[in-house]
Amino acid sequence: MGHEALAVAVDAIMEGNDSLVLTHRNIHYNLARLSSLGPELNEYYLRESGLARGHLGSMNLTNPDRGIVYTSSILGNDLPVAAGYALGNKAKHSDDLVIVVTGDGAMEEGAFYESLLFMKSNELRVLILLENNGWSLATRIEERRARVDLNHLASALDIQYVALEGNDPFEYIGTLRSCRQKSVETRSPVLVEASVTTLGHWYMETTDHPDGKFINYHAGPAPEVEISTLPILGEDDSDPLVALKKYADEDTIRDISERMIAQLKSEVA
Repeated sequence: MGHEALAVAVDAIMEGNDSLVLTHRNIHYNLARLSSLGPELNEYYLRESGLARGHLGSMNLTNPDRGIVYTSSILGNDLPVAAGYALGNKAKHSDDLVIVVTGDGAMEEGAFYESLLFMKSNELRVLILLENNGWSLATRIEERRARVDLNHLASALDIQYVALEGNDPFEYIGTLRSCRQKSVETRSPVLVEASVTTLGHWYMETTDHPDGKFINYHAGPAPEVEISTLPILGEDDSDPLVALKKYADEDTIRDISERMIAQLKSEVA
């Protein structure tokens, strides 16, 4: 929760035979491309009615009919695969774009740097989206490694860098469309870093933290959560739904949300 605006924007800018290459964190992109909850949820239950007939589960879920051609549970693994897809497009003289999603944790993998260099050296049309939520497993990024300035890194490789923040899906759509056009016309990768906040944290009482220790969802399963007990529209500015307040009043957003929740519940009843 908290990464949805970027997925909505990606869905909006994909054209023709564009390919989307994802990571283990793919739920929001699959939902955006499918526009339906039932088949994806059934896939998690490994049911025959699932999106992949129960064969793929969650961390490797693809949907080739909607352009999601590859999803990997291996950190950084999807970047070389995306480079291969883009090289194939070039060999076929295709203007189709490859969009690959990665995260701040994958920046610690050699495949990240090697793929950027390969994509640029071979003039490949690739849009690289890096979701940066500041966490790697249960550790904040600043606790585990030095800061990496992606703007400077991209500049060193003569790759355009774009930063996204604010969770405004309409602004994201406009920016990503421009990035798509830039990559296609210049035959060069474009690196987009999106600042996201992963919602759903909780506090756990421990011997060292009797008042509760902050736990990010990366640390493990959260306590059981019932959607009926949660507010539809919270006050956290990092929630993409809150960003929609500039376009509609709270009552309108709440009404639309309630109708969507009712529709989703009917799909999985």
